[in-house]
Amino acid sequence: MAVPIVCTRFSDNYDLKEELGKGAFSVVRRCVQKSTGLEFAAKIINTKKLSARDFQKLEREARICRKLQHPNIVRLHDSIQEENFHYLVFDLVTGGELFEDIVAREFYSEADASHCIQQILESVNHCHQNGVVHRDLKPENLLLASKAKGAAVKLADFGLAIEVQGEQQAWFGFAGTPGYLSPEVLKKEPYGKPVDIWACGVILYILLVGYPPFWDEDQHRLYAQIKAGAYDYPSPEWDTVTPEAKNLINQMLTVNPSKRITAADALKHPWICQRERVASVVHRQETVDCLKKFNARRKLKGAILTTMLATRNFSKCGRSIIANKKENGSQVKESTDSSTTLEDDDIKARRQEIIKMTEQLIEAINTGDFEAYTKICDPHLTAFEPEAMGNLVEGMDFHKFYFDNVLGKNCKAVNTTILNPHVHLLGEDAACIAYVRLTQYMDKHGQAHTHQSEESRVWHKRDNKWQNVHFHRSGGNGGAAFGFSSLK
Repeated sequence: MAVPIVCTRFSDNYDLKEELGKGAFSVVRRCVQKSTGLEFAAKIINTKKLSARDFQKLEREARICRKLQHPNIVRLHDSIQEENFHYLVFDLVTGGELFEDIVAREFYSEADASHCIQQILESVNHCHQNGVVHRDLKPENLLLASKAKGAAVKLADFGLAIEVQGEQQAWFGFAGTPGYLSPEVLKKEPYGKPVDIWACGVILYILLVGYPPFWDEDQHRLYAQIKAGAYDYPSPEWDTVTPEAKNLINQMLTVNPSKRITAADALKHPWICQRERVASVVHRQETVDCLKKFNARRKLKGAILTTMLATRNFSKCGRSIIANKKENGSQVKESTDSSTTLEDDDIKARRQEIIKMTEQLIEAINTGDFEAYTKICDPHLTAFEPEAMGNLVEGMDFHKFYFDNVLGKNCKAVNTTILNPHVHLLGEDAACIAYVRLTQYMDKHGQAHTHQSEESRVWHKRDNKWQNVHFHRSGGNGGAAFGFSSLK
């Protein structure tokens, strides 16, 4: 039965304890339920800072988590909405990541890998039975319930999960983590539940040898490998893996999603359901050694990306930061690894929006319309431009002088062309654009001139409206304004 949304104050039911992790708009803290003394993890989201799109994603995540109740899924126990905060109360999982636990074990065999992937498949099968596609299966989202030996594997992080009807295939956007993306997502074809099985195939491959089936520092080459399904079983490490294990991987890493094995059928595979008879029980020391290196590489990349995002303090383009691991080993996950979600169609639209806003701003300059210019620019606009003699100027007074005395008065006609615009999205409410600005104009003597400058502008969205907060321009002569050369 679905967990009801409790209409009450969080503090009436729970005592908040220490912080377990932090994201851009949320914090995760241990909490204790007053009535039972039970411990949970509370994800506290500051809804004041969320865009409408972020809020929709939060509601979707809560809705999905409420309907998933399975021993191998981090369970949502409570969802409490208050005026400026939304509280999601989850299982407190204290065993850390599955992949970290494996390298700490004294013994690890193919049969152990079979038991791990069985629990992952059980969680995925439950999701699929309930019309949910996770879309971001990867090691960071596979946690252990506790430090106890044999603790259950728990699937976490439903920040990218979507709801589907039956075996529906559609284009739901480009989302996931590079090494675990399926060919159909990379080809931008309709997709559905099979994307999770592909990711399971990648995870199983790593569980057996400690490194991934697809690997390249260049993302384009990585994607080409995945789209072609170009992986192999090199010697000597794969020589000791049973044919049944390879057979299951082959059925999971089938490029055609309609021919890919389902979660339900994978659970019936002999290597899973008859592991005592089929899977090898020989200790795999080489796998453990490789997995240590793989984990170290993941952690380093994650730390770099997390630091970059934290210092920017911007919205995450649909991404969330990995929560930090505390000394007691407890770990709570936030939405997804910062190297993930790229929702292509949405990104293209926002890039076009930034280009359009830049064109509108330049049009206001060309026509000498100071009122239109002030509506597009932040009142505290900062700027580096040749007219400022290398100084950083702030505010509108410096710009107003040129609007009052130069722009629109000394030119008969102005035409501007923006060349090679490059837009960098820094989250949902910030962006930077760099471009070459080519300006043609007629001076008051009827002479035609052309001027070129290189510009970059930083945009910030406030109250659902984009404003230019900073710009930098090269080129131009002293006394020129906004990219026009001397006007006589």
